[in-house]
Amino acid sequence: MRNIAGNVAVIILAAGKGTRMKSGNAKVLHKILGKPMVIYVVETAKRVAGNNVILVVGNQADKIRAIVSEKENDELIYAAQKDQLGTGHAVLCALPYIPEHIEDVVILCGDVPLLSSDTVIRLIDDHIRAKRDISLLAVEIDNPTGYGRLILDEDLHVSKIVEEADATDEQKRIKTINAGIYCVKKEFLLDSLGKIKSDNAQAELYLTDIVEIGYREKKVLGVLVGRDFEEVIGVNTCQDLITVEAIMHKRLGKIS
Repeated sequence: MRNIAGNVAVIILAAGKGTRMKSGNAKVLHKILGKPMVIYVVETAKRVAGNNVILVVGNQADKIRAIVSEKENDELIYAAQKDQLGTGHAVLCALPYIPEHIEDVVILCGDVPLLSSDTVIRLIDDHIRAKRDISLLAVEIDNPTGYGRLILDEDLHVSKIVEEADATDEQKRIKTINAGIYCVKKEFLLDSLGKIKSDNAQAELYLTDIVEIGYREKKVLGVLVGRDFEEVIGVNTCQDLITVEAIMHKRLGKIS
């Protein structure tokens, strides 16, 4: 495994409440094979970026910090998102903590525990090799319900991402979905986050809007299509947790 720590930082979004889990625990603290799911994401991030990892916490922030700090020997960088105003706002909360020398920023979700560091490194390598401003990880699935859709222009370039709540019936039929995992030039991230607006169905600041901003400003955008949809399954419900735990158990069995 190649560690590319030097010029890359990772932001992990872990501030959400996870109300659909119907539990008193923050979503990212639900366990998979006895380990809080956020720990899997932290381990992946550290294999990629060393100590340049920022964990954005909000709901049950103190509890998450205590559990993660106990599990991880190295001290992580924590950023607080006190108000749940969307993924774009969460990344804004992390910006002041990105080390000055960092050139590219990877954004991961704390409720996507199956993602491998190999896949993240492929995304970063693809991003750097193509000299992009934004690179997205995408996957194609037969049932894309609930996911943001990748919208392509007539030249098959990514022009924007439309969230499920804002998608038209035609857009909902698109099967190429946004995995919610990004690699972004720090300079562009700093500039574009200040331009996103909350004029959408959720009245939130969507991180996905930086794609449309980049397209409009003629930045270099690109997509890496992942090889394994299972890697990007997000845990939003108890059934998702059961599904992910079964996959994790199967994978660990193959490894052993």
